[in-house]
Amino acid sequence: MNEHARHDTDPTSAVPDGGEATIESTSAESAYEAFQEGSRLLAMASAHAAAVVLERARDLEPDQGSIREALGRAYFRTGRFSAAKAEFARVVEIDPVNDYALFGLGLCLLREGDRVGARRPLKLAVAMRPDQPDYQAALARARRG
Repeated sequence: MNEHARHDTDPTSAVPDGGEATIESTSAESAYEAFQEGSRLLAMASAHAAAVVLERARDLEPDQGSIREALGRAYFRTGRFSAAKAEFARVVEIDPVNDYALFGLGLCLLREGDRVGARRPLKLAVAMRPDQPDYQAALARARRG
């Protein structure tokens, strides 16, 4: 059997037809690359640049909580609290037990002056991770006044 014949009969060497799966995997790879770049920029304290890259990742993979969480962090660091709040809220919809997203949502509400609204997500975050002093401190701020 020649090499060409082996490719025609070997299912492991099949190339996807139709292109849809290829587009999806390309989008996922591009989103992952953008997420990695955005995370790197966040770590380097380049929140504005990170937000631009992470927006692209979010647009490619809108239901990826990790991308939206990173984008929420970037927005928060740039003072875009309303946008950060929307991202953290979406992460909580995707993954209701994401304690960091609940914490981020609570912080955004605090920054917007909504102490009462901040209490619920912060209480949940503290209940999930009582060992996190930042969560405890934010909840204490929400309970004051």
